[in-house]
Amino acid sequence: MKTRIPLPPWPERTDEPIDIKRRRLLYESRKRGMLENCILLSIFAKQYLNTMTYSQLQQYDRLINEPSNDWDIYYWATEAYPTPEVYQGEVMDLLKEFTKNRNHEQRLDAPSLEYLEEESK
Repeated sequence: MKTRIPLPPWPERTDEPIDIKRRRLLYESRKRGMLENCILLSIFAKQYLNTMTYSQLQQYDRLINEPSNDWDIYYWATEAYPTPEVYQGEVMDLLKEFTKNRNHEQRLDAPSLEYLEEESK
């Protein structure tokens, strides 16, 4: 039987300025509990966060911060498991398509931390 450790509820941030939200999500995308998501989410964030609407940023924030298990996010993104309705939406669709890596890019490591500085300017 799989044991789940209860975590405090995820506090949705609705009063955060969009530039601060983007920078926080960029950082949180890179600092994951498992390497696979660190690589996948940090490259995804680097490519898409700057063009996401506030609503999309909220979806992404919920997706990467609410689930208690990083493996769940990975399995949903790779379509190994169905995505729960609460996380389904434009951002999850974009992440699933990104995960397919149709251009066969080498994604062996997360971007260097220097991109955080570039993105915040």
